[in-house]
Amino acid sequence: MSPSHVQNCDLQEGQWGTVGSTVYFNYTHDGKERVAKEIIEALDEENKSVTYKVIEGDLMELYKTFKLTVRVDTTGEDNVVTWTFEYEKLSEDIPDPHTLMEFFGTMTKSIDSHHISKNT
Repeated sequence: MSPSHVQNCDLQEGQWGTVGSTVYFNYTHDGKERVAKEIIEALDEENKSVTYKVIEGDLMELYKTFKLTVRVDTTGEDNVVTWTFEYEKLSEDIPDPHTLMEFFGTMTKSIDSHHISKNT
């Protein structure tokens, strides 16, 4: 759905879509190939949200902790996707993850375009 952003996504432990499952991602961010191992920390089907905690990979070189939450709010046929980051930098010199937020924004738009083209 967005191969220019995420090249691979492998389930390492558990079952897809269940809390405690571990997923390994290969992705391209800021023109560099990167990796992340994440655990699904929370799943709320009613509120359509998932929280991932990064436990290994490139982000751990910059941040002591890093969590991502994605939530979808639906009104009629419209969906709004919101990404939220919770993180603790390893030092004050580390930049805030603005380019990573841009990455998730463009990836979300790419996935949206994919779904729209499949439904037309």
